[in-house]
Amino acid sequence: MTGGAGFIGSSVCDFLVSKGNDVVALDNLSSGSRENIAQLAGSGRFTLTKGDCKSPSDVKKAIQGVDSVLHLSANPEVRLDRTSPEACFNENLLATKVVLEAAGRSRISHFVYASSSTVYGDAKLRPTHEDYSPLIPVSIYGAAKLGSEALVAGYSKVCGFASYILRLANVIGPRSGHGVVPDFVEKLKKDPKRLEILGDGTQTKSYLYIDDCVDAMLRVIGRTDGVAVYNVGSEDQANVMRIAGIVCHEMGIAPAYDLTGGVDGGRGWVGDVKQMLLDVRRLKSLGWAPRYSSEEAVRVTVRRILGKD
Repeated sequence: MTGGAGFIGSSVCDFLVSKGNDVVALDNLSSGSRENIAQLAGSGRFTLTKGDCKSPSDVKKAIQGVDSVLHLSANPEVRLDRTSPEACFNENLLATKVVLEAAGRSRISHFVYASSSTVYGDAKLRPTHEDYSPLIPVSIYGAAKLGSEALVAGYSKVCGFASYILRLANVIGPRSGHGVVPDFVEKLKKDPKRLEILGDGTQTKSYLYIDDCVDAMLRVIGRTDGVAVYNVGSEDQANVMRIAGIVCHEMGIAPAYDLTGGVDGGRGWVGDVKQMLLDVRRLKSLGWAPRYSSEEAVRVTVRRILGKD
């Protein structure tokens, strides 16, 4: 697994090891951390290989002898004021190509790719199903994810392994250090009297709790001999103002809201998708269903970040 020390990756590792699977995680620890996987030390079933997905030798070493590859490593940042197009290309598209090359040579059986709902861009149909077109991302991040999907499909066909492309909604949980929920918590810890909210506050998206995400990821393996694409998200939405209200309620404070107004019709930043809701009927046909609504996922995440649960 690539990105095994990251937010989603470490949670998948936890589950796999708990079920008696042997897991090799490749991570350069740039955004992941040893703390996320500390509980797996001494299990005898988990190995962390510190290395880079852009390095063919590092990937070859980690992938040798495995049956399934879960490629979760990525540069998760959508905002270009916090990253660069080059970083998006290298950490998402180039890294995926290197991992796929090694996977093809190792004769693996299954390849799981963590893509993103950002590949849809500003979809005119919501809920948005997997066959929606045209796919026109509005961010470099989304473009790199879409390009990576094409690489996964091509290598799968040429090399003969099954692949599963998962278009994830906003996945949240206590280990995440990225996104609106941890951002709000950190801002309010620094200043409980004022909360800066990027955009106009009406940005409305689907939020998925990490446990539901892990369940979805592992449920799809073995369901196809070819290439399968699945949306992974909750069945409802929450807007930024409602999320702010939940965070403040759980922290027991009532700050003044300071909305920045945003860009391009109230988006939080250039490239922000303002409205997102995925059609998850294809995934539900496999027996999966999210246990938490978007608002419940936000509340559980905040409580666990604060150590209340």
